[in-house]
Amino acid sequence: MSLPASADIVIIGAGAAGLAAARTLAGRPLTVVVPEARDRIGGRAWTLPFEGQGLDMGCGWLHSADENPLAARVEPAGLTLDRTPPPWQSQAFNHETSDAEIAGFRAAFDAFDQRIAEAAAHGQEGPASTLMEPGGRWNGRMDAISGALNGARFAEVSILDYDAYRDTGVNWRVREGYGRLIETLGRPVPVVTDCPVRRIDHTGPALKLTTDRGGIEARTVIVTVPTDLIARETLTFDPPLPALVEAAAHVPLGLASKLHMSVTGADDFPPDSQLWGRTDTADTGGYHLRPFGRSMIEGYYGGDLARGLEAEGQEGFHAFAVDELVHLLGSDMRKRLSPVVATLWGADPWSRGAYSHALPGHAGDRKTLKVPVENRIFLAGEATAEAFYGTAHGAWMEGERAAREALAALGLDPGPAPGDVEE
Repeated sequence: MSLPASADIVIIGAGAAGLAAARTLAGRPLTVVVPEARDRIGGRAWTLPFEGQGLDMGCGWLHSADENPLAARVEPAGLTLDRTPPPWQSQAFNHETSDAEIAGFRAAFDAFDQRIAEAAAHGQEGPASTLMEPGGRWNGRMDAISGALNGARFAEVSILDYDAYRDTGVNWRVREGYGRLIETLGRPVPVVTDCPVRRIDHTGPALKLTTDRGGIEARTVIVTVPTDLIARETLTFDPPLPALVEAAAHVPLGLASKLHMSVTGADDFPPDSQLWGRTDTADTGGYHLRPFGRSMIEGYYGGDLARGLEAEGQEGFHAFAVDELVHLLGSDMRKRLSPVVATLWGADPWSRGAYSHALPGHAGDRKTLKVPVENRIFLAGEATAEAFYGTAHGAWMEGERAAREALAALGLDPGPAPGDVEE
């Protein structure tokens, strides 16, 4: 598809939020176009084909699946909804950890969560780490889990933001890949790939966008790029919007990375089980053994550890994983493991990270990002999803929200929001 000279609504980015916005606008008497910087759609929802399987490089779990609006779309899209419980709900420790230690950790984390909830209920803000037990036995492991949850350690995470996240505890998967689902849902959308938007000029009555494939004018724009691209001014505004840039900088993307490995003799391990590495440090990985029963192991690394390993490339991830798994499972693992592919979201110029967390003192900046600019520039993405940040369904719901706001700005009836009950 070529870039038109003008459109009623331009949606910047064909990730979950952008695709949801475009689908919400389908059938309206409007011209809509979605310029996308990458050569594919889906954004951080990306499934890589491998030996007839789908390996999710980004999001992989339908979190809060009993409420997740994307869960109901899986089977109608011709894909397979897998309801196998996630491994972290049954086992999150290595074989050296006793049942008493497992119980001790869970009690410590539950107590931490309770302190977070109580602090948030009283409006207390600051780094979530201040509510960890000083010198606590499990603080390192808790920070490792924060790396998986937030892409950063608890010292970088707002108390109020962490408490605001909503999780029903129901987590399902798409056997063919979550990214495959988003890509399938996005096929009808009018996307122009390899088309980064560099600048939005909002000085005149028409919004003027500068892209790598030419200029385009729009009546309204929906921006769905990650916050780091706004904070770094990879996408610029003329005149500048310093409050928007500042808010984006306060809700940065953390980093969570995956390493997919094949393993011989996988029948030694129960399917969909999990091991964690060390218990005394945040610099350790979690290992999903035999996801979907496959002869594979999926390593997961967050925060500072992920950034350090990413600097070493796939070889660094594999060397670290092998050392941990040899310690956990024996020296023969060194010859049984082969790297397949590692994610490098921090190095990706169109993401610069995995998913967002609000810095201490800045939980309210997610709401700031949602405030329309001149009632014609609207932002949406997982970073604006105050209760479902860091998730594809949060981004999807925010894309729908921004599309309804754009319709209202153009004087059109946006219709009821999903979930609303009409009288």
